[in-house]
Amino acid sequence: MFVATAAVGNVMIATTSNRGHTPEELAERCAERLISVSQDAHPALRDQALAFKADITVLLTKYLKEAVTNDRVTVYNALVDAGHPQLADAIRKL
Repeated sequence: MFVATAAVGNVMIATTSNRGHTPEELAERCAERLISVSQDAHPALRDQALAFKADITVLLTKYLKEAVTNDRVTVYNALVDAGHPQLADAIRKL
């Protein structure tokens, strides 16, 4: 007989309705994964870590928005090159 055990840890699920996740939502999820603070940490250290997490969230949001913009430029150019300028313009206006 073979017996196995496994631990999964914390599982977080985030869903949306009729849309994808915003850059802000993704940045917050990423920061949560990158930076965790123990409830038992010294209050000064906890406050510093939470402030750092907030700063990281702002930075991640900036770069995620930039990534979305750059991807739309890529899609726009691909559609224009493929002979679909009206569809490309609709993508540009998003």
